[in-house]
Amino acid sequence: MKNIIERLEAKDWSGITETLHDKGYCVADNVLSAEECKQLINNYASPDLYRKTISMERYRFGSGEYKYFKYPLSSLITAMRQTVYSHIAPVANKWMEVLHINTTFPATHEELLLQCKAAGQDKPTVLILKYGAGGFNTLHQDLYGDIYFPMQMVLFLNEPGEDYTGGEFVLTEQIPRAQSKANVLQPKRGSMLIFTTNFRPVKGAKGYYRVNMKHGVSPVHNGNRHTLGIIFHDALS
Repeated sequence: MKNIIERLEAKDWSGITETLHDKGYCVADNVLSAEECKQLINNYASPDLYRKTISMERYRFGSGEYKYFKYPLSSLITAMRQTVYSHIAPVANKWMEVLHINTTFPATHEELLLQCKAAGQDKPTVLILKYGAGGFNTLHQDLYGDIYFPMQMVLFLNEPGEDYTGGEFVLTEQIPRAQSKANVLQPKRGSMLIFTTNFRPVKGAKGYYRVNMKHGVSPVHNGNRHTLGIIFHDALS
C-alpha cells in the first residue's frame, strides 16, 4: 500500500489545477484507504486528540457535531496538509493575480503557518465532523482570521448509499447581478474534495470578476456521515 504522500503525488495535478481554475472545486478519488477512513472515525471517541468540540445546534450552524484537532496533528493529516498545499498554492496565487488582490501565498505550508502565527493565529483548524439522521450544515465560509488561504479540502470517510443517504455536499456560487448557482456533490469514501474557501475568479467579457462561494451539507436521511475537514490556515481561537 502506497503511503499518503505517494498517493497524493500520483494524482493528476495538472488536471486538478485546470478544474480548480474552471469550477473552483475538484474531486479526487481513492486518496484515503478504507482502513484509514475507519481509523479516523474510530478516533472520534478519543478526547486527547482534540482541542474543542462544537455542537452545531448551539450556534445555529445546523445539526450535528464537530471536533477541532489539537497540535501535534497526526502524520497522516500533516502530510496531506503539506503535500496538497504545495500543489495548490500556485493556483491561489494566480487567483490573486487575476483579481488584482495584493496577496501572495508562500510556496510551503510551513511558511503559511509562520504567517498565521505572526498574526496571532496559532490554533489548528483541522476538524472531523459527524452527522446522524437529520444532520445538516448551513451554508458558510471558513476564514478564522485575517490570514486565510482561499482553498480547503474535505475527505469523505463513509460510503454514500451504504453508510448513509442524503447528506450531499453543497457549494453555492453567488454570481453578481444574477441568481445563485448550486453544485451538489456526493463523493465516495476515501475521496478528497478541494474547493474555494470564499471566492474564485471567473473570466467575463471585460476581464475577471469575483464570485463568492459558500458550502454546506444537505440533511442526512439515515445512517451516519463523517468527514475530515482540512483548512490550511490556523485560527485565533
